[in-house]
Amino acid sequence: MPAAVIDTVIFDVGGVLASTGRHSDFARRFPPEVAEQVTRIFVGDYADDGDHPWHRLERGEITLEENRRLNRIALADAGIELPAPAPGGAPMIVFSASEPMMALVQELHAAGFRLGVLTNNVAEFRDSWWAMMPFDEWFDDVVDSHEVGLRKPNPAIYQLALARLGADAERTAFLDDVATNVSAAQSVGIRGVWVEEDPTEAIAAVRRMAGFID
Repeated sequence: MPAAVIDTVIFDVGGVLASTGRHSDFARRFPPEVAEQVTRIFVGDYADDGDHPWHRLERGEITLEENRRLNRIALADAGIELPAPAPGGAPMIVFSASEPMMALVQELHAAGFRLGVLTNNVAEFRDSWWAMMPFDEWFDDVVDSHEVGLRKPNPAIYQLALARLGADAERTAFLDDVATNVSAAQSVGIRGVWVEEDPTEAIAAVRRMAGFID
């Protein structure tokens, strides 16, 4: 068996541990002719960590309701009219666990690897994705952006995740479906792995680094 080059693996949630939650899933909720513009209005430049309402929401600085109010203003300014969301709380976001990623997590957990979660997320969505799998049992730590006041791609949140796990960057792999988040991890010395819609290649890359396969 080849030698492992990592002893720690950190996972994103949407688009990685969950098969849903990618930006492409979000864009498909809107009419094709305005999907790109609406996505930009709602989440801003995701490669940035700025003052956009969605970035502030993911850092826990505003509520989902305040974010919705600001979105309505921005949509009106752009002349875009969308159906009103269903009343009574957060919009329905269905987090479906990725079976191949669950198998990888279980394999790594059984082999004694340190496992973490690093997610840009929203307080109002926590219950939905937390129900996907036994996070308390399988993972050593969970860094949720809204709880720590930081979000990817800020290098500080990667450093925080490493510190809380007691991990060395060069012995850590990080999986994310957003390429700029992967690049940000690599900038602090972490072994970044980009997860495409088909996670097969990403999973194989981690298993090679873990010494499971050649």
